Amino acid sequence: MHTNLSHQIRTHLLLSAACLIFLNPAIAEQPAPDGPKPTVETPATENTASQTPPPAEVKGEDVPLEKIRALVEILHKIKNDYVEEVSDDQLLEDAMKGMLAGLDPHSNYLDGKAYEGLQEGTTGEFGGLGIEVGVEDGFIKVIAPIDDTPAARAGIQAGDLIIRLDDTPVKGIGLNEAVKRMRGKAGSPIEITIVREGEEKPLNITIVRDVIKIRSVKSRFLEPGFLYLRVSTFQSRTSEDFRSIIQERVAENKKPLSGVVLDLRNNPGGVLGAAVAVSDAFLEAGKIVYTEGRVKDSQLEFNAKPPDLVAGAPVVVLINEGSASASEIVAGALQDRKRAVIMGRQSFGKGSVQTIFPMNGDAALKLTTARYYTPSGRSIQAEGITPDITIDKVKLSAIQTADANIIKEANLSGHLTQANDQSADDQDASNANDDKAGNNKRENLATSDYEVYEALNLLKGMVLLQARTNQSQ
Repeated sequence: MHTNLSHQIRTHLLLSAACLIFLNPAIAEQPAPDGPKPTVETPATENTASQTPPPAEVKGEDVPLEKIRALVEILHKIKNDYVEEVSDDQLLEDAMKGMLAGLDPHSNYLDGKAYEGLQEGTTGEFGGLGIEVGVEDGFIKVIAPIDDTPAARAGIQAGDLIIRLDDTPVKGIGLNEAVKRMRGKAGSPIEITIVREGEEKPLNITIVRDVIKIRSVKSRFLEPGFLYLRVSTFQSRTSEDFRSIIQERVAENKKPLSGVVLDLRNNPGGVLGAAVAVSDAFLEAGKIVYTEGRVKDSQLEFNAKPPDLVAGAPVVVLINEGSASASEIVAGALQDRKRAVIMGRQSFGKGSVQTIFPMNGDAALKLTTARYYTPSGRSIQAEGITPDITIDKVKLSAIQTADANIIKEANLSGHLTQANDQSADDQDASNANDDKAGNNKRENLATSDYEVYEALNLLKGMVLLQARTNQSQ
């Protein structure tokens, strides 16, 4: 009798709290008075601070009292009749998660550990496998493996569907729980079962966890004057690192760059400010991206300012199906502004903005609050960026040729040499050695990364055409 009475009192309190929130929505929308300010984000990873948005204007709508009664009745039934005892805290937390999961794949309730993990992801160091994931039909979908992580080394690919973690099916357990299970002590293994397009049966892949330290920007010269820049994810330090690396490489080249390949393949997104800064590095002025939402603080616009750090050098941007969110902002901005040629395959199509609202108890609410648009007004949501030049997913292998069997004019007995050149034979030999070294380097690039190889060829063609145009004027 005493137990039933306590349940009735608890149920009455839950109903009162629910009615208070639904009848006065502004109460629920107030940020925690002592907590940090909310942040405006573009997932997959998260951003840094912005101003606290004011409570949204409440429209005059009928309060769905029948639904509230049904919710409280369900809570009461679970408390009384479920096979195992469940705490009020657990029930209410699950109810909040379910409420947000019903909105879209990116809105979520983050408990203390999940919120801490989100913040770690923006700094570039956390424990786990190195996979950026989302939800699709109840399964965990790989948006992209992160460079130089256990997942990438194990062969995890963008688009893989994770259906089992060790012995636990993932359908229905939720994204946060799946991420918790994938994270763990460095050196500990986990078996992931995935479904991959083109494979007849699921694949079982064992991955050893490690401390994930992401270096988001890498660079190298493909050939003299042609710079390769790789951005694997957009973090809080990406902007500073990106600008610094460009300046160092320009100084190393000792003259203006001939061209740039910007590689955003399998870049799952990240900090909005970093995406704006990377775009700004190639632009002198004009719009980069803008956002639109229901509240005033969700309506933002970002514009470029000088200088163009590569002094107008032609740019090719590489994207693929694993390029999402912030990487799509960069590709869309440079495509709309006619500043770069976009090569590769259709991108992921993540065009919404999430705001992080810190809450009491070290928890947070991640809520979709806006859509972002490219300078021309295109929405990326569920569409993605269409490349200017499509490159199919292929792998090349070099055809070995026996140089000794190739006959040229210079091999013929008594061939004429270059006029007025006493060292023609020596020069021919030198040129042959240089050509052989250059061909070997190009063949290695073609077989190791065909898409970068094609981007370099396009850049060289653009530079050559521009030089000839200038000569003819």
